[in-house]
Amino acid sequence: MKKIFFSIIAISFFIAACSKKSSTGGGAVTPPTVIDTSMYTMMPFAVGASVNINLMQNNTKYNSVVKKEYNSITAENAMKFGALHPSANTYNWTDADYLINFAQLNNKRVHGHTLIWYTSLPSWVTNFVGDSAAWENLLKTHIQTVVTHFKGKVVSWDVVNEDFEDTGVPRNSIWRQKLGNDYVARCFQYANQADPDALLFYNDYGHEYSAAKRTAIIAMLNDFKARGIPVHGIGMQFHITVGQSDANISAAINTAASTGLKVHISELDIRLNASAVQGLAYTNAMGVQQAARYKYVVKTYKAIPASQQFGITTWNVGDADSWIPGWQGAPDWPLPFDANYLRKPAYAAIIDGAK
Repeated sequence: MKKIFFSIIAISFFIAACSKKSSTGGGAVTPPTVIDTSMYTMMPFAVGASVNINLMQNNTKYNSVVKKEYNSITAENAMKFGALHPSANTYNWTDADYLINFAQLNNKRVHGHTLIWYTSLPSWVTNFVGDSAAWENLLKTHIQTVVTHFKGKVVSWDVVNEDFEDTGVPRNSIWRQKLGNDYVARCFQYANQADPDALLFYNDYGHEYSAAKRTAIIAMLNDFKARGIPVHGIGMQFHITVGQSDANISAAINTAASTGLKVHISELDIRLNASAVQGLAYTNAMGVQQAARYKYVVKTYKAIPASQQFGITTWNVGDADSWIPGWQGAPDWPLPFDANYLRKPAYAAIIDGAK
């Protein structure tokens, strides 16, 4: 009986000793603790999302993910012309100021989107009657009022958005009709006058599928540089499909970098249902395929000079928040978080691509 008693004691001491060694790093090794970190802390450049103010205010899961995962935010709609300047003598700062306050409280960078666009214009602009001087005053006043309001709070702006057709032809927008072909350059000058410290970007889609459009954009920006127009960066929206080729992705990113300007992948999402199949259901295999595209985009971007890496921004946060299903009239899952804000395979792929 005594032998059994002492054997039990010996075993007890042995277990305790092993436990002590495990906890102090000697002897037996305990399984590593998995630390739940955030995406932006794992990235060598800024990582952001466009945000919906209503969701920020009313969806706690959404708000929490934005706080935790990103260090840069863009207003999805709250800084567009129609939202900020609904009538000729009225500016509505409420939603945009909410975003600024959130960013300041949570140490987030704010990228402004967008000062001038051919759409999302209020009726007072589309119905405006005046000569070229009156139109010029309208343009300049809007840009400088907005940029001045956010001076020191918004670090960068998409000054002009989507000024080219897919063919590379300048878009026949109301701005071009009223103000001529060089209105884009003047937009940059007006923004720079209002906030000389703000970084100014030209933003557009289609770099990855239209060589003609990409060439036209690069030519415009190189012309601006030669003329001393204050332009600092190029925004590539990258609303791409899961089938987009490596070659096209590389061509877009590397051509943008060839300008020497800062490069912002500004509105990234990757569609899984490019054929708009009704009733399509998400599968794990689709998620893996999507993750591979995300990884390639990030890996290619990571390879450009670090001084030109302004960051990567996804266009919203979770799949349920995306504009894609409504736009294409069919289900899709284009973002790194699912409808419940759980991380999809694309999340890890983004981090892996930046290693």
